[in-house]
Amino acid sequence: MIKAVCFDLDNTLLDRDKSLHSFLEDQYARLNMFHHVEKDLYMNRFIELDDRGYVWKDTVYETLIREFDLRGHTVEELLSDYLLHFQHHCIPLGPVEEVLRELRAREIFIGIITNGFHQFQSDNLKALSIHLYAHTILISESVGMRKPDKRIFQSIAGKMGVQVEECAFVGDHPINDVKGAKDAGMTSIWLRGDGYSVPDHADAIIDQLPELKGVLRKLDVERQEQPRPHSCESI
Repeated sequence: MIKAVCFDLDNTLLDRDKSLHSFLEDQYARLNMFHHVEKDLYMNRFIELDDRGYVWKDTVYETLIREFDLRGHTVEELLSDYLLHFQHHCIPLGPVEEVLRELRAREIFIGIITNGFHQFQSDNLKALSIHLYAHTILISESVGMRKPDKRIFQSIAGKMGVQVEECAFVGDHPINDVKGAKDAGMTSIWLRGDGYSVPDHADAIIDQLPELKGVLRKLDVERQEQPRPHSCESI
């Protein structure tokens, strides 16, 4: 039986695309420093450079300052603004709290594993109130490991007091989430993400988080129906 469900954060529980768009609109208007750059041009270029969050923001801002001639503003200033204000624009990816409440009601442990800086990701989790439902949260900077390292998946299972085989992991990235969890021994559930090919190693695929309930039930039934090896007794 699956006793614990662990989640990725960005584009799994957090709608990072909508959150980033909201933040960029606010930053553009609030700092009033891009008067010579069209807003959509600035936002689209940021999103392109950001590459789904896998490029460090200091690199993104350094490129923007150079390309758009944002004189008078430093990388450190813009990065600090991002780290401070992004949390105020966090948008959940669907009915996240409803799904987490249901898992807690079924006495299923909830874990979260996310790559990133501790303070930044902690602020985002708190902004969505997700930290109230999780039994264990691992952020890569704090533990010195990053997905898809299988040790970080094995670590969260140990902290929750369950075997990795009793855990399911839900995430959008085919390698960092799905393959990483699978290699660690977890059941891997892919939350379908735009721009990614269907991973061969996913045990199940969902399009929205509310589908998770039915998938977990199906996986438990399939496990119960698997034949068990016969024990051999000496004569």
